[in-house]
Amino acid sequence: MSPLHFSELTQRVSESLGTSIGLSENLIQSVVVILVLLLVRYLFLIIVYWQTKDPAKHYNYKRYSTQVIFVIAVFVVGKIWFEGFQSLATFLGLLSVGLALALRELLTDLAGWMFIVIRKPFDLGDRIEVMGVKGDVIDKRLFTFSVIEIGNRVKAEQSTGRVIHIPNSKVFTEFLANYTGGFTFIWHEIPVNITFESDYKKARELITSILNTHCLGFVNQAELEMKRAKESFMLKYSVLTPAVFLTVNENGVLLSARFLCPVRRTRRMEQLIWGDILESFNKEPSIRFAYQTTRLVRHEDPGAGGQGDLYSDKGR
Repeated sequence: MSPLHFSELTQRVSESLGTSIGLSENLIQSVVVILVLLLVRYLFLIIVYWQTKDPAKHYNYKRYSTQVIFVIAVFVVGKIWFEGFQSLATFLGLLSVGLALALRELLTDLAGWMFIVIRKPFDLGDRIEVMGVKGDVIDKRLFTFSVIEIGNRVKAEQSTGRVIHIPNSKVFTEFLANYTGGFTFIWHEIPVNITFESDYKKARELITSILNTHCLGFVNQAELEMKRAKESFMLKYSVLTPAVFLTVNENGVLLSARFLCPVRRTRRMEQLIWGDILESFNKEPSIRFAYQTTRLVRHEDPGAGGQGDLYSDKGR
């Protein structure tokens, strides 16, 4: 718009609103600034929607762009209306503070990305847990990292098929567990409950033999990885072989089968071991599983013609 046309427009607005020329100029400039910023945001979102089809990213970009446009509009329009903003240095200083406030989440996510790149608490392919979410890392970006979820909807540490996007800033505010970083094995336990009358020594021998059959093959590899891991972490594992621990509780004798296995094979190993335990226990009449039972006891009352009360006794 040429200065002549702008003067004419200012004159008309001043006459229509009954305001001074200076006030009308500020009003027109403010409207133009707001319209330009909205147009820039609209074009930016068009590019974002064209580049990606992820609804989560659409939402984040819309939210962050709104905050940025708002802060810029406040300071640019303020510069138009207030003399205190005429100093370029003052304006740029206030603008930077406003941007930092509006983009604090993005800046924290960016700092988290730098931490992930430099310190490497996890890498692509690692199995981690953060914010109560377990999954395998499939993507790392400037503001978020993504995992394919395990567990949660599935009652085992296997994939649900859902991709979870987590802000990088969470590495500063939430605990982070890495299942595979430096050591790709994990301790797993299977509880086996048998009755008090069972031959627990025989049961323990059978379970130990089964564990040795399925798990001893991992021990040598685990020892090699442990030696490498001790160079970076203060690990004190000395025994990596399977073991069966004995505990007595109110329901019977609990045999806890503890063994080391690859992180992503816990469910398969548990299935193999349980299959052998069931088969071996079925061949031993002296071993019985403890399970929930209900026993009815009838109390005869001689003075009531044989009538009596029924009592329920629940146990194992």
